[in-house]
Amino acid sequence: MEQAKALNALEPFLALSKSATSPRAAADLITRATSAPGTFIFAELLAAPQIQALAGAAPELAAHLTLLHIFSYGTYETYASTPGLPALADAQASKLRQLSLLTLARRSGGGDNRASLSYARLMQSLALPTQRALEDLVIAAVYAGLLAAQLDPARQVVQVSSVAPLRDVAPGAVPDMIAALRAWSARCQATLDELEAQIAGIRREAARKAAEKQRWDATITRLVEDEKASQEGGGGGGGGGGHAAGKKPMTLSTAHGKPRFGKRGSSLLNEPMATEDDDEAMDLDDDDEADGKKRTSRRKL
Repeated sequence: MEQAKALNALEPFLALSKSATSPRAAADLITRATSAPGTFIFAELLAAPQIQALAGAAPELAAHLTLLHIFSYGTYETYASTPGLPALADAQASKLRQLSLLTLARRSGGGDNRASLSYARLMQSLALPTQRALEDLVIAAVYAGLLAAQLDPARQVVQVSSVAPLRDVAPGAVPDMIAALRAWSARCQATLDELEAQIAGIRREAARKAAEKQRWDATITRLVEDEKASQEGGGGGGGGGGHAAGKKPMTLSTAHGKPRFGKRGSSLLNEPMATEDDDEAMDLDDDDEADGKKRTSRRKL
């Protein structure tokens, strides 16, 4: 999104570059492009033939080409340390400081978009006289969509959370970028190899646990079957005795050879019969006693 806006802002100056046939016109076009709001990418303008023709112009005009290089991928420190460059207007100075802030944040983050920049370092690098001027610059950069940051006056730091990709690639930076990408690719590959090794270990452990569970299940099943078989074998030989042991034994009464059962119901049914037998037994005893008395009296006589 930010790149599209920056390219759209640069588009009118790309069209004007085709008509800038003189070195003076090309130098003026550079001044206008670097002063205009919203122009933060200058690679296409820098590659225009009319602009590159300034390299063979007079030194005061060729200095504008050097200035455009600094706006494209340099910093404010580079501008301050390079002699013979044209003076900057307020809009140009503010924009170059904002672009330099992006570069400083990237360098401080080590390739990451997050960075913590101290007030003292920024004031020195951007040639700002006061903390208020630094804070105003950071706020303007945030509103311009160049970065996302928070001011921390208590700790005297600027906490940068993200940086917009609005700087051109410097000449000679491609090999460094390739080296950084290769290092990143190597780290990614090492991480993938480690993850694959962990996944393989997890799968082996899962297979081992599954095999162990199958062995335990087979062992438990065999033990259960053996126990069932042993119970069935023991119950077959003593089945009769066990069935008999479940009932009360039958008892026989010696009186008149009639059986009497130990069950309550059977004894109740047999009670009348037992009473009649007892009465008959008592009658027989009385008759025997009378006969005995008669025989005794006869002997006395």
